[in-house]
Amino acid sequence: MKSLNQLDRRDFIKSSAIFTSSTLGLTSVSALDTNTSFMVDERENIIGPRQGLSPHIGTLLSMMSWMRSTILYPVDKMTPEQLDYIHDEKSNSIGSMLLHLAATERFYQIHTFEGRKWGDWSEPDKKRFDVAMRLGDEAREKIKGNNLDYYLNTLKEVRENTIKEFKKRDDKWLFSVDEAWPWGPTNNYCKWFHVCEHESNHNGQIKWIKGRLPGAKSGND
Repeated sequence: MKSLNQLDRRDFIKSSAIFTSSTLGLTSVSALDTNTSFMVDERENIIGPRQGLSPHIGTLLSMMSWMRSTILYPVDKMTPEQLDYIHDEKSNSIGSMLLHLAATERFYQIHTFEGRKWGDWSEPDKKRFDVAMRLGDEAREKIKGNNLDYYLNTLKEVRENTIKEFKKRDDKWLFSVDEAWPWGPTNNYCKWFHVCEHESNHNGQIKWIKGRLPGAKSGND
């Protein structure tokens, strides 16, 4: 039997799905009661439904909002010089990673809300977000000279559109499955949870870079 660290992404997803189904007694999406009334508590550290959203979409948004707050805390008051800092030839700047998060969310909006194939972006979206999405050398060269508000406002603009679109949809949409997704059959819940956990990944990178800024105190990462 493979150990957990030997499982590839697809093996892990399959194993997790089997465990979850057997533990919760769920055999299909139809077993989920999306009509149940839940108490709404909007406080930041309460994960759960949100006013004006279906129960599972609201819960997803509460996770996304909590993760976003953990991203914004370590970059508070950063200067353009700090946001542009590149630690080595393979590193990305903190500014480029913040714009990358906005790009990722925007592209998942286009894909899941507009029903367009991955990569089928409009010219304005490609011009605005393609470099940030791909990161690498071009991003190191082009994404610089912006103040923190530029990145925060872009993240806020994109997130506000996500919330607006979430309000138009229900849990049936969230659980609908894309059979042709490259990872294997994947529902919209998984795609949007990936947007959330993607921020967690870059949160670690941002803190690592922050701890290596010129003049940074030890222990910041």
